[in-house]
Amino acid sequence: MIDGEIAVPSRSSGLDGWESGLAPHRPTRILVFDSGIGGLSVAREIRAARPDAELTYVADDAGFPYGAWEEAALTTRIVALAGELIATHAPDLFVIACNTASTLVLPSLRSTYSTTFVGTVPAIKPAASTTRSGMISVLATVGTVARDYTHALIDTYASHLEVTLVGSTRLAGLAEAHMRGLPIADADVAAEIRPCFRKHGARRTDRVVLACTHYPFLLDSFRRTAPWPVEWIDPAPAIARRVVQLVGPARAGSACGRGRAVFTSGTAPSGELVELLAALSLSA
Repeated sequence: MIDGEIAVPSRSSGLDGWESGLAPHRPTRILVFDSGIGGLSVAREIRAARPDAELTYVADDAGFPYGAWEEAALTTRIVALAGELIATHAPDLFVIACNTASTLVLPSLRSTYSTTFVGTVPAIKPAASTTRSGMISVLATVGTVARDYTHALIDTYASHLEVTLVGSTRLAGLAEAHMRGLPIADADVAAEIRPCFRKHGARRTDRVVLACTHYPFLLDSFRRTAPWPVEWIDPAPAIARRVVQLVGPARAGSACGRGRAVFTSGTAPSGELVELLAALSLSA
C-alpha cells in the first residue's frame, strides 16, 4: 500500500513502461468504479492528472448503497460485475473508488482477473503521522468501520493514538442528493459528523479521515457545521498519484481523452449531475 491509503496492485509485472506496451496512439484506458456517484471525487483527480486518458466511470447505482448488503452477496455482485466491465471496456487499469468495496473484495478481484486493480482504503497513516493532538477520527460507512482491514490499519499506524470510528448511515445518500442538485440541510450533515469531534482536556480531534469517496463533495458543509476547524483528509489525490505511477504521465501534446459514464440502473443522469459529468469530459 502507498502511505496506508491506497491498496496497490498485487500484479506488478509489466507495469514498467506501461505506455510502450499500448498499441500505437491508443490512449490509456482507466475505469473508475463506485457504488454511486461519490467516486467522481476520485475521477476528478485522475482526469486532472491524466487528461489524455480514456476514462470510463461506472456507478453501480442499481446496488447502492453497499452498506445495506450482506458481505458474501456484495462480493459476488462486485466480482461478477467487474468481469462484465473488463470484457466490455478492456481497461488498462481498474480503480475501485469505494472504501466499502475495496476493504471487502480486492483480494477476490485480484485472484479472479489479470487486470491491475487500485483500491481505496481509509487514509489512516497520513492522519496518524500528521496529528498534533493525538486524536483522529475516521468518518466512514458502517461497513467500512466494521471491516477487519480498517482495524488492521489502525493497529499498524495509529495504535498509539486515540482513534474514533464513526460509521454514518446517511452521509453517502446526502452526498448523492447534493451532487444531483437537491437541497440538503446543514443540520442533517452536522448530526452525522458530530461524533467525530472529541475533547480530552486541552486536546481535541484535529484530523478527520474521509473514508468514503462521496464525502469530499460535502466538504463545504462539513467545514461550515464543524464545531472547530480540523484537517479533512481526502484520499483522492493519492489515488491519482498512484495511477500516474502505474500508467505513467500524460503524453506531451496529447488531446483530451474521451470519457463516458455508465449507470448500472440504466437511469439517465439529469440536471447538475450532467454538468458535473461534462466538467470531467464524461458523457452518459
